[in-house]
Amino acid sequence: MKVLLSIKPEYANSILDGTKHFEFRKSIFKRKGVEKVVIYATMPVGKVVGEFDVGGVLSLKPDDLWNETKDNAGVSFSFFSSYFFGREKGFAIKVKNPTRYDQPCELNDILPNAVPPQSYRYL
Repeated sequence: MKVLLSIKPEYANSILDGTKHFEFRKSIFKRKGVEKVVIYATMPVGKVVGEFDVGGVLSLKPDDLWNETKDNAGVSFSFFSSYFFGREKGFAIKVKNPTRYDQPCELNDILPNAVPPQSYRYL
């Protein structure tokens, strides 16, 4: 099963160039068996730019999550802290085998009449 994630362009690029090994989320997919993430880079890009395999999902208290991921987080501690501020739990999707598409595509090419997901959408 695949999911479509909306990701800021700078983080999408970091994932696809191999420097960001975790995608952080405040909530995670409910269905089991998600194996692949398709990346929608938010505006100003506004295109589907690549994908990666899910290498696992960490579900921890934010302090523990940072300790597990900080060496390959691809974000600053300051960003991480503000993103998870007030949360009891955070999630990190482990990025495996990132692939940048040769030609980014329109969201409508994948899902006709679709709007970018706030968080994620099953494909």
